[in-house]
Amino acid sequence: MGCFRVGPNGSPGCTYGYSLLSQHLSSMPVSSPGRTAVFVDGCRLPFQRAGTGYADLMAYDMGRMVLRHLLTRTGLPPDRVERVVMGTVVQDVNTSNVARESALAAGIPNHVPAFTVTMACISSNQAVTSGVDLLRTGQADVMIAGGTETLSDPPVRLKRPVRKRLFQARKAKSTGDYLDLLDGLSPGDLLPETPAIAEFSTGEVMGESADRLAAMFGISREDQDRYALRSHEKAAAARDDGRLDEELAPATVPPAFDPITTDNVIRDDTSLEQLRDLPPAFVEPFGTITAGSSSALTDGASATLLMAEEVAEAEGVAPRAALRTYTYVAQDPEMELLLGPAYAIPEVLDEAGLTLDDIDVIELHEAFAGQVLAVLEALRSDTFAAEHLNRTEAVGAVEMDRLNTRGGSLSLGHPFGATGARLVMSAVNRLHDEDGRWALVSACAAGGQGHALLLERRPS
Repeated sequence: MGCFRVGPNGSPGCTYGYSLLSQHLSSMPVSSPGRTAVFVDGCRLPFQRAGTGYADLMAYDMGRMVLRHLLTRTGLPPDRVERVVMGTVVQDVNTSNVARESALAAGIPNHVPAFTVTMACISSNQAVTSGVDLLRTGQADVMIAGGTETLSDPPVRLKRPVRKRLFQARKAKSTGDYLDLLDGLSPGDLLPETPAIAEFSTGEVMGESADRLAAMFGISREDQDRYALRSHEKAAAARDDGRLDEELAPATVPPAFDPITTDNVIRDDTSLEQLRDLPPAFVEPFGTITAGSSSALTDGASATLLMAEEVAEAEGVAPRAALRTYTYVAQDPEMELLLGPAYAIPEVLDEAGLTLDDIDVIELHEAFAGQVLAVLEALRSDTFAAEHLNRTEAVGAVEMDRLNTRGGSLSLGHPFGATGARLVMSAVNRLHDEDGRWALVSACAAGGQGHALLLERRPS
């Protein structure tokens, strides 16, 4: 964790003292473009399977809690924040700019702008890199980026014929006018529409695309089951030995207010035998994607504190990592929906002049076990490199002892709008715990998009 030094000799005056920062605010020089953005600290609420711990909360509630926790653990005065950016996917019309509502409820002053971004599963990745851009260009010196999501309470709406009649009802004046609005409606029109996790452009649910991707790259059912088991085992071990503690902030939910302190998606009791017995979840009878090798619908929120490095140095703040090059990519959403990391990773490596062998820590979003394994296969494939990346040789093989060593989305859960910031804080924590220099974060997203980001460790 970063330490905000307040002593006259640069030594810590307290673990997270931030009392001098407001003194520097008015005296800091105007910033110039090209500054380095750094990660100072981050936290997340324990992720909960949809319909469980946070079932009665709005995304706004979780966003408010995680922002408040971040301010408390860092000692950052709320009026020192200059921007708040949060990702979300399944939006509530009552809090369409959930970043702003969460920031206000967390005590961040009215004058601090806040905006919400949405980019499917990489929404909080976009929040973080939006923050990087604001810091690099001098539009902000100190900011918070994160995300929040509830999948327990997705918006349910009436069908279009009923919605049209309700709109027309504004002009109704008599009983006859209201009765006329019912003319032509069938009982089926009155049934609510529930949102589907499907691609608007193709009509396919993501699991169907994952099945196709696994088949394209020859990923077997057994390989997927083994990877899913690995994810749960890694997450359970990291939970039990305390490695996850540094990123978790307890959540309290009314009316009992009993603290929620751990992720509840992790399956301690799963086994390869149990995973083998699960039927195909999306493509029957020959599909290889099952519920056990798919990320669960999850609620949660995450937040990171980012600063410009020169500002952090001037104010005695010890950053934990520098956020270096990043990219976003897009492919055919039908054939390559979840293959984004295979395109994004070589872009950031080439930009930085690095190879996979230089990377100490890799955090790769696990939408499905088959998706992760297909990406890894694409990266080590000379054929994929030649046909899709215009390269003469493969990007390289990912060493498994560098990949998701504390579990991933399959085991920790996947709140769509909050996962990206979790990946970033996990990568930073691992860099320090595993004594590495370079970390790579990458994720796929609905719409056939992908993201990759390089982080460089800063000394403790």
